[in-house]
Amino acid sequence: MARPRTFDETRAVEAAVDAFRRKGYEGTSTDDLCAATGLGRGSIYNAFTSKHDLFVRALTQYVEARTAQSAELLESAAPFREKVAALLGSVVTEEYEDGLACLVVNTSVELAPRDPEIARLLERDYRRRFETARAACERAIRDGELAADRDPDALAHFVLAQVSGLRIAARYGAGRAALESIAATALTAL
Repeated sequence: MARPRTFDETRAVEAAVDAFRRKGYEGTSTDDLCAATGLGRGSIYNAFTSKHDLFVRALTQYVEARTAQSAELLESAAPFREKVAALLGSVVTEEYEDGLACLVVNTSVELAPRDPEIARLLERDYRRRFETARAACERAIRDGELAADRDPDALAHFVLAQVSGLRIAARYGAGRAALESIAATALTAL
């Protein structure tokens, strides 16, 4: 009979998220995961089967939390530009308070092109975020906040591209003022 687990699996996955955000999938070793989670190799492999399995769990948890936060902002009753400003502002703040890379952006580049399971996970996440952004754009058009001739699909893709673009610009060393300027320019374009 197997021994019961004596650790909080959710916390272990959260710790793994941070480790993967620091070094990416390839750069994160099992020793890094042991240090981050406080677990031994045996516990990690018994609980998660493989580094890849742990990564999938970590990425899933990460995208669910981030997508829920974005949806909460975009589904609020606030005016459209305020919602988008809050979304972009949260990205700028996170990049400077957290200092860790976005797991979605990094994984999109590092693993998605060669890992079909990861690619499907990221595609599903993008679709959820896109649908939420598109619904917010449609409401803004319907309510007269945006011109009636605007394409809600194009606007939704634009908003999501701004989120990713801010994260990438931060990785390239853009300062907070530069990121805030990019966000302001995006709002003007809307």
